[in-house]
Amino acid sequence: MHITSPGHGAFAAAMIGLGILGLVYGDFALVWQPVPKGLPLREAAAYACAVLMLAGGVGLLWTRTAALASRVLLAYLLLWLILLRLPRLVMAPLVEVRWLGCGETAVMVAGGWALFACFADQWDRSKLKFATGDVGVRLARFVFGLAIIPCGLSHLVYTPETAELVPAWLPWHPGWAYLTGVAYIAAGIAVLFGVYARLAAMLTACMMTVFTLLIWMPGVVAAPRDRFQWTALLISSALAAGACAVADSYRGTSWRGFSRSGRSESLA
Repeated sequence: MHITSPGHGAFAAAMIGLGILGLVYGDFALVWQPVPKGLPLREAAAYACAVLMLAGGVGLLWTRTAALASRVLLAYLLLWLILLRLPRLVMAPLVEVRWLGCGETAVMVAGGWALFACFADQWDRSKLKFATGDVGVRLARFVFGLAIIPCGLSHLVYTPETAELVPAWLPWHPGWAYLTGVAYIAAGIAVLFGVYARLAAMLTACMMTVFTLLIWMPGVVAAPRDRFQWTALLISSALAAGACAVADSYRGTSWRGFSRSGRSESLA
């Protein structure tokens, strides 16, 4: 077993958790990306997806299989985004929750892409040159920057709903909704323009991790048999892991932006 960074380990754990959840319930673990009920062989497809995430997460933890696992998981997450998220957005482009759905899935895509870009083997670097190495890392960061902006907008558009999720012991619930929404948007802009991008990515990963621990973890503790609570916890964990994987890709670069050479450091 070889874990190269916190993001690497967290992303693998999140995929394993989602895979186990899918196997336990015999349904798609990523319920925030609903699959049509009338899909032929829907249950079989759900189990296949669960096995893929479980195997992919485990594969990420081993040096010999990390390249293959990251390639498969990236393709899988891209399919979720392209086949299920984007069509719903096109059908209702003025509904912010559709943008939020795309943003959340794109965060996972960005994390998977950051890992794939760094774990890619010789075949990947030859056949998929545009998606590997420094170019792949930059594209992953770009996707991440775009993805977290709609996440922030959702906090501003759905302030009452976001405020309800704030732990009861914290004061000024609407204020936290506004603050975190603006923070997401500012971080997305920073990543896109390369201004304090490393700091923005790291703070975003920390914020998502805090959300997971303060909002969704207590729900599982209070209702350990509730499928929704487990799904919410694992989805939030996957988002935090994706953000962490992108943040890890900035190691060795300036906190103000990119390194002087213009090249990014690998995770390995």
